[in-house]
Amino acid sequence: MKRREWFSRTGALALSTVAGSAGLMALGGCAGPTIDQYRADKPVLDLREYFNGMLDAYGVFTDRSGQVVKRFTVLMTCTWVGDDGTLDELFTYSDGSTERRVWRLKKWPDGRYTGTAGDVVGEAQGQARGNAFRWGYTLSLPVDGKVYEVQFDDWMYLMDQRVMLNKAVMTKWGVRLGEVTLSFVKRGV
Repeated sequence: MKRREWFSRTGALALSTVAGSAGLMALGGCAGPTIDQYRADKPVLDLREYFNGMLDAYGVFTDRSGQVVKRFTVLMTCTWVGDDGTLDELFTYSDGSTERRVWRLKKWPDGRYTGTAGDVVGEAQGQARGNAFRWGYTLSLPVDGKVYEVQFDDWMYLMDQRVMLNKAVMTKWGVRLGEVTLSFVKRGV
């Protein structure tokens, strides 16, 4: 099953109810964690150091009810030249389909990162503090001949020099469509 097919099964129904739900969601906004809350947490995450070399990642996509609708692995080849990085990701999904995404990252002096990729709309924005990294972007997601722009709010937490955990929430018009849970494992450490 290709990415658009699993999204069609899980996200299309959610997209059809979004318009009615958006008004209700706007009435009850809630505050979440901020990146500065992790400023003192260790080990300190340096994306240039962690995302350098070969990594393996293992993940699941869950729909709004929490049901796993897609499992996947990612082989990552990561390189940096100064403050410019390339993360070449090869996804293999549980149905045997594959996908490739190549991120071009830039580190800024204040701990911010920006990035682009072929299916990312505009520029991704991120911030690192302590052991955490928050990464936000809009992804173009093809579904049944149409392309939907969905937002991702990624939170990554460095556990040790080898393992990092990632939790990403996918939304459309502010309504939660699903979640990606991912573990990165750095090779050779």
